[in-house]
Amino acid sequence: MIRRLRVAGLLVVLVPAGLVLVGLQMLALRFGWRLSHWIPVVFHRLACRLLRVRVAVRGEPVTGQAVLVVSNHTTWLDIVVLSTLQPMSFIAKSEVAGWPLFGTLARLQRTIFIDRSRRKGAAEANGEIAERLAGGDAIVLFAEGTTSDGGRVLPFRSSLLGAARDAIARAGHDGHVLVQPVTVAYPARGGLPVGYGDRPGIAWYGDMDLIPHLVGIIAGPPLDAVCVWGTPMPFDAGSDRKAVTRAVETEVRATFARERTGRTPEPPSTPSGRIPVLTRAQTV
Repeated sequence: MIRRLRVAGLLVVLVPAGLVLVGLQMLALRFGWRLSHWIPVVFHRLACRLLRVRVAVRGEPVTGQAVLVVSNHTTWLDIVVLSTLQPMSFIAKSEVAGWPLFGTLARLQRTIFIDRSRRKGAAEANGEIAERLAGGDAIVLFAEGTTSDGGRVLPFRSSLLGAARDAIARAGHDGHVLVQPVTVAYPARGGLPVGYGDRPGIAWYGDMDLIPHLVGIIAGPPLDAVCVWGTPMPFDAGSDRKAVTRAVETEVRATFARERTGRTPEPPSTPSGRIPVLTRAQTV
């Protein structure tokens, strides 16, 4: 009974508010209003409040310039949580565009869809990512390429970082974009640390059905989420995208372990030729 009441209560509030915001977002996109960048932020903050997801933020995001945000990926909830932080668009597989409701919401947030079944799909997506980066948008890439089980970070893929190189070409040979890691973790639920047995109720991976998982989030105990902004890294025409990817993965992996367990892992040795990092002061 309590589960049903929570689901019904959320729908009673979120559906009418969502319809208003969706209609306003359609108008904002049609007429090019800057409001279109902030309406998704308002919607997702409301969604987190209704889902009883408490978001803590550490660090500072890059603002005012081109940035490719690279994140780990555990669940569909990552998109909701990250979208509360600032205006951002996401990179997603093309199948998401056809999902009922979620596909519409993704398009309204100006998601970039990649058709992985076509050989040129990634290259075409890189062109769109480059155009958006050159326009100053923050684009989020889930570099694992899939969701994990919530207990680890999967290896990062470097192919889509080629979009940053295309953006540099658009900006001129002296330009650069920034690659900024962000780590998302869910360390506690209902005031208790998340253990191994709790992960399937949070992580969404494998062949899990979306709707039952969504209902479990709505009806379950309050969930704590932590987002940690990492060190921005300059990426220019001379940068090695594989080295950039390794550096971002190393930082995200260490941060995820610390936030999930409360323990700081032993730092790995610095790879030879690792790219230099850009401090917050240098990005202003």
